[in-house]
Amino acid sequence: MSSDERNAIVLAKIGAVMQYAWERAPFYRARWKAAGFEPGEIRSLDDFERVPTITKADLRADQTEHPPFGSYLCIDPVDIVRIHGTSGTSGRPTAFAWNAQDLAAIREAHAEIMWSMGIRPHDVVIICSIFSLYVGSWGALAGTERLGAAAFPFGAGVPGQTLQAIAWIRQMRPTVFYGTPSYALRLAETARAEGVDPASLGLRIMFFSGEPGAGIPATKRLIETTFDARCIDSGSMGEITPWMNVAECAERTGMHLWQDFVYAELCDPETWKRMPFGARGTPVYTQLERTTQPMIRLVSGDYAEWTDAACPCGRTYPRFPLGIIGRIDDMLVIRGENVYPSAIEEVLRGFADLGGGEFEIVVTRERHMDELAVRAEVTAEANRATLAARVAAELKRKTGIRAAIELCEPGSLNRTDLKSRRVRDERLPAARS
Repeated sequence: MSSDERNAIVLAKIGAVMQYAWERAPFYRARWKAAGFEPGEIRSLDDFERVPTITKADLRADQTEHPPFGSYLCIDPVDIVRIHGTSGTSGRPTAFAWNAQDLAAIREAHAEIMWSMGIRPHDVVIICSIFSLYVGSWGALAGTERLGAAAFPFGAGVPGQTLQAIAWIRQMRPTVFYGTPSYALRLAETARAEGVDPASLGLRIMFFSGEPGAGIPATKRLIETTFDARCIDSGSMGEITPWMNVAECAERTGMHLWQDFVYAELCDPETWKRMPFGARGTPVYTQLERTTQPMIRLVSGDYAEWTDAACPCGRTYPRFPLGIIGRIDDMLVIRGENVYPSAIEEVLRGFADLGGGEFEIVVTRERHMDELAVRAEVTAEANRATLAARVAAELKRKTGIRAAIELCEPGSLNRTDLKSRRVRDERLPAARS
């Protein structure tokens, strides 16, 4: 479909969801009245830039004032059939409500996007992610079932479960894996400890969400060579359902923006004006098929670059060619330089002597000077005498920052079954900005 045809469909959906929210959600009606417009005045995608953005903090505040689902809930609570939410690690948890219509839309969208990755009904998909408040596991399960593939909801997080996963994968021979990149590397580490080559497990496609690793070129290469499988990145935000509205296809030329499910804009983080293709900014998302709590111009907090260049797969959606570069609030300002943790990971994954093990980034402030330390596990065969200096030199070349490198024993750093927590910023809060 041409971009003009698709934009016409998107605009019609935007008009419908805005009118729907205007009639049912005091949260939106009050904001739009304050901005001086009504939904019928939005007659083009350019007009849509007039609509105020919203943030996660806005959603939390509204749910605090109007518990439990906020004044942006657009259905009778009796029609809610599924509740998910955030963990609340950075404040009040945010509750997500879905009705049966939403769940059907989620299944359909996930199945289409998973098909674009190359997943087919003959596949067996093992889902190695925690089944909890986290939406990702449930989305992968719904999409697998709708597509007609065999779903193996194995889960994660139980002591000893990774070792069991190796045995089950060898027994059931799944062809597709879903989880986080960190957990895939942990799975490989556990397999090797049992004398099993990860490449012998028979996986042909591994798709990921929850953290940016699968979009980092060196980490992608590491996963693909370790498992002899295609590594595919996907996902956006828990508040945006379907979460997989930003996803690579089988060609892996960057993450497609499935605009007819969730309309994505790339905006200047200060003016919230849309950026031209080729520029970098913050993704802003609008759900077009959600009836419970439609998100309309929700700021992601991520950082990306976008393009409308053609993809060999034939889909005409715009793309994030570099994936999600990082989160704006994860960016470290060190001695005046902006450094994303993903840039440090890209460097570390490029050293074979680090073996794809865990790492940790520690930022401190000593005598009014920011200091960066990177702790990384090494292989038993590594030449430690020169490795630290080589890693430090490459980090300086790629990021402009001098770092102290500490080489750690294999298996000595913390592992996780969900999102990795690899950054410790120990400076005073005022020093982080």
